[in-house]
Order: sequence, then C-alpha cells, then structure tokens
Amino acid sequence: MSKAASPPISVVLVDDSEVVRMGLRALLGTEPDIQVAAEAGTVASGVAACARVRPRVVLLDIRLPDGTGFEACRQILQTSPDTRVLFLTSVVDDAMVDEAIRAGAHGYLLKEVDGRGLVSAIHDVAAGKSILDPAVTARLMHLVKSGGSGRDALASLSPQEKRVLALIAEGCTNKEVALKLGLSEKTVKNYLSTVFEKLHVSRRAEAAVIYAQGFREGKS
Repeated sequence: MSKAASPPISVVLVDDSEVVRMGLRALLGTEPDIQVAAEAGTVASGVAACARVRPRVVLLDIRLPDGTGFEACRQILQTSPDTRVLFLTSVVDDAMVDEAIRAGAHGYLLKEVDGRGLVSAIHDVAAGKSILDPAVTARLMHLVKSGGSGRDALASLSPQEKRVLALIAEGCTNKEVALKLGLSEKTVKNYLSTVFEKLHVSRRAEAAVIYAQGFREGKS
C-alpha cells in the first residue's frame, strides 16, 4: 500500500482558546495526511470528543476551564487507550513536566514551536515515538539529577538492555528497535519492562532522559 493510500492521522484539538484552535485547524488543514476530527475547549468536552472520535493524536493544553490537561489525559487514555496524547502548552516547569509524563503523555511541546515542527511532532507521536521540546528535556534532566546519578542508574542494566534503551532514547519505536537488533517486538517489550523496573520509571521519556544524563556523565 502506498503512503498516499494510508488514512490520514485523525487529530482532536483541546484548548480553551478559540483563536488557538482556529490557528491550529488552519495550519493542519493544509496537511493532506492530517485530519482535524474534532475540537473542544474543556476537559469534559475533550474527553467526550475523544471517546466519540477515537483520534490517533490529541493536541492538549494544560490549563482548561473545568480542570487540567493532566486530568483530561488520564481520562482520554482510559476510554481510548490507543490515542496518543501530545501536550501543546505555553507552560513549562518541573512539576508540570513530571505530571504530564506521569499522566501518560506521549509528548510535550511549547506553543513557540513552528508549524513544521508541530506537524513533524504529530507524525512522530502517531508513529509511536515520544516527543519532548528541548526546553522540556532540560527540565527533565534537572528532575533526574535531583534524584541521583544517571550513570549509577544505568549500571544495573545488561548490555542488551542498554542497547534497547539507547535506541528508545533516539526516538525509535518498539518495531524499529526490533528490526535494528534482530529481535521480536515481544522481546523488545520484555526488555523495556525490565529496564523501566530497574530505573524506577514508567514512561519511555523518563527512561530516555536517564540514558541521556548517564551518557553525558560518562563522557565528562
């Protein structure tokens, strides 16, 4: 099947600003392989829209009139577990970045991102990758450092587990890791479960940041 025959990536926009939603709809409307399926301005309407549409990706703001994007993220993933959640917000601080990851987010971008960057992020998140804004990565690095040495945490991993983690840190999907290492996807998932347990994390983004910190410490 050719790429042109593939169904477009369905997206739901959840932001309390109508102007922001209009801008996003206009931007994404120029992309033939992305379709804005619905939009919402509150947690309740966003969760309802995702339950109805079952989008591939949700662009989600943090500050909403009836709650937070974190609450919306958890509820969306409960009703539509195959949906990928990409936070798009003007807010970045340690607590919010950490909360977004713990809520199950697959990406976190600041609204300063340009149009090309946003479109690319939507494609990457839809493909199973984790996306973090450079400013967010810096924040996560700080969180990891405050909890201990990345190099010490990585020392508990086997050589193969480190190879799997290195590819995950590069943004590879489980399928891509399997192809690169000559493993089955099930084996990769098993390796990741062990890696997460050893590093005391539950998300790919957290594990990737620990790897990045340990790599930098090893070179210093």
